[in-house]
Amino acid sequence: MAMDAAEIKRLIKEGIPDATVTIEDLRGDGDHYAARVISSAFAGKNRVQQHQMVYQALRGNMGEALHALALQTSVPAN
Repeated sequence: MAMDAAEIKRLIKEGIPDATVTIEDLRGDGDHYAARVISSAFAGKNRVQQHQMVYQALRGNMGEALHALALQTSVPAN
């Protein structure tokens, strides 16, 4: 079963409370999304560590209910 954008955003926000999250359904199929996540929690972490934080927030749904996620992460601009 596919996840909807609101559920993806909710899970990320629960796992990374200060995150600004933007989700785009890339194909309109509810199965391929792009996410932009901006959080101060990413400060001092490399890109892989940032992505791991997002995947952890998704609680094991990557590869299951969520088939594909193009992920961009960054810290807030000052």
